[in-house]
Amino acid sequence: MTASKRMNALAMIFRPSLVVKRILRRLPGLSLRTRLDLDLLPRPYYAYGIYQAAIEAKRLGHERMSAIEFGVAGGTGLVVMERLAELLGRAVGIDIEVYGFDSGGGLPPPADNRDLPYVWKKGFYKIDEAAVAAKLRRAKLVFGLVSQTVGNFVREQNPAAIGFIAFDLDYYTSTVEAFKLFDAAGPEHRLPRVFCYFDDIIGPDEELHCQHVGELAAIVDFNAAHPKMKLGRIFGLRHKRIFHSGWCDQMHVLHDLDHPQYATYLSVEADKQEPLRSPAGRI
Repeated sequence: MTASKRMNALAMIFRPSLVVKRILRRLPGLSLRTRLDLDLLPRPYYAYGIYQAAIEAKRLGHERMSAIEFGVAGGTGLVVMERLAELLGRAVGIDIEVYGFDSGGGLPPPADNRDLPYVWKKGFYKIDEAAVAAKLRRAKLVFGLVSQTVGNFVREQNPAAIGFIAFDLDYYTSTVEAFKLFDAAGPEHRLPRVFCYFDDIIGPDEELHCQHVGELAAIVDFNAAHPKMKLGRIFGLRHKRIFHSGWCDQMHVLHDLDHPQYATYLSVEADKQEPLRSPAGRI
């Protein structure tokens, strides 16, 4: 038994939620919202980010929004993103465009020790362009190094307002280049709060992720360089979910504090007041 299979077997024993989810997935008739809340949709971190961004976009009056994956590799994630965009877009009542960025030739050579060259090498994660394209319905692929494609993306594609981005570029340097999309896309092409999932901030023991290397270091540097745009983790997210999942620590939000729609009130409650109540329990 391989190490990963052994760990998966142990997880099934010591994490009952995995067994419960496997059982729940077989139940017919569960509503979409129930499947969302129970993490029963594939890549629940994509589902959560796309759904929350779609709600935000809809309440801000948008008819369309965009979801992006940086680092397509085998293509499974982009195919799932496209299917989730169709499903969740219909549920919310908004059209969701999907874009996938990939170098087309696997990882470039590490350019900096913060790229974790002890973990990844040049050429890892090559994409089979024809195979991935055959699985996609309408998602668009953008090929080339992100340092060469991000700057022209908005002008060439004219995307709907970006609401969700999955970052899976592995390297510090590539993630820094991908963040330039936040500067290139003005408020008309970006929601005031963009949900962001970072794949490479949790990994096997040997990866040793921290705020000084990899994607986390890129986040630190971005925040230092942008006084009015900040990337931050959604604190307490795992405690708001029915099942406590590691992906909750990988979900961040870009707050554009100067966005003209940032202060638009989005709550469904017209008024929020708290009446005086008798305290629960004995004092």
